[in-house]
Parts: sequence; C-alpha cells; structure tokens
Amino acid sequence: MNKVEILIIDDEPQIRKLLEITLESNDYKVWLAESAKEGIVMAANHPPELILLDIGLPDKNGHDVLTELRTWYNKSIIILSVQNSEESIVQALDNGATDYLTKPFRTAELLARIRSAIRRNQTPNGNTFLQCGDLEIDLTNRTIKKNSELIKLTSTEYNLLVLMAKNEGRVLTHQYILKEIWGLGSQTETQYLRVFVGTLRKKIEVNPNQPKHIITESGVGYRFN
Repeated sequence: MNKVEILIIDDEPQIRKLLEITLESNDYKVWLAESAKEGIVMAANHPPELILLDIGLPDKNGHDVLTELRTWYNKSIIILSVQNSEESIVQALDNGATDYLTKPFRTAELLARIRSAIRRNQTPNGNTFLQCGDLEIDLTNRTIKKNSELIKLTSTEYNLLVLMAKNEGRVLTHQYILKEIWGLGSQTETQYLRVFVGTLRKKIEVNPNQPKHIITESGVGYRFN
C-alpha cells in the first residue's frame, strides 16, 4: 500500500525536522521545502496528497503562496503559523486553506487535522448519501435522520447542515457560510448565522450547549465533525 505523501513548506529547520519525524513515524511519506519557490516547484512536479504551509516564509508571503497554489492545486492545504490573529486566520481560510493551526501546536491535534483533511480529499464529490456519526443525510431526497429517526429541518437549516457536512473537518468562515447560503451582500450578518446555527444544534445535537457536530471556532466560523 502506497504511503500518503505530505509536502511541508517551512523555513524553520527545527519545525521541519519535528514534522518529518512525527509524520514518518505515523506512516506518511514526507517531502521538505524551506522556501516558497522550492515548495511551489515541488508541489507542481509531484503533487502531494496534502501540503503543510507556513505563512512566514523568507522569499514570499505565505498568503500569496496559498493563493498561487489554489489556482491549480485542489487538495488539502493546512496552514501552520505563529500568526494567530483572526484577520490572518480568516484571510487564509477565505483564500482556500483547508485548516489553520497556530504554532506551537499539539502533535495529536495536528495528526487529527491531517486525517480529517485527507478524508475530505478522498470523499467522492458525487456522493448522494452522507453518514456523519449519528446523522444520515440523504442528498437526493433532502432528508436528515438522527439515530434512524427523521428530523424536520427548514430549507435554510438543511442547506446549512449540508454545506458544513460536505466540508467535514474544515473551518468555514462566517463570511463564506453567509455568502454560500444567503448570497453576496450578506457577509456581515453574523448574528443571523448564529441564530440558525443555534436552532440547528437544538435539532441535531445530543446536548446543544456542548455540541459534538457543529464546533465554534471563536471569531472565525464553524467546523463540522
């Protein structure tokens, strides 16, 4: 069985070494690049299953690298950065990052995010049925079941749940969700979104106050597990 290949683009030797040891010990094949130019060339010549990208690169801003990669690379890109401002996180996610982790990060969390991103790569786009833990989503008949029991959702609640479920494991920004569900011009209506997330949680979560499916990423958006 071929190993999943991951490209690391990071200028810090200690971080590259740590990531290399961690990933190889978890049975991944690792490629290393210490600059934006080197990383882009390596990704183009041998596209990996996933890219770990640092924002603070010496030759080019990581946000610009992300934008360039997204013109042709359609698999998962996880940002690893010391920049933890909401502005930087939202910018990266809106520009196509699959996920964003701030340094220092916990190894277990990084591995979990990687597994989630790889699963997303391997999910067929043509699926008409999604199984999400105790939730069953039938895209053809537009029905939702929880523990095999039918749940009644409004059209907006259904569309919101499907959008999140199709992006399992990925942080979706408030602006992205608002644009996708309510259209252009609605990206500032975050309170409106919070109301719908609240009603949706009451219908699909065992405990809406401690959600297991729709996770809040403070100041940024939501992640579906």
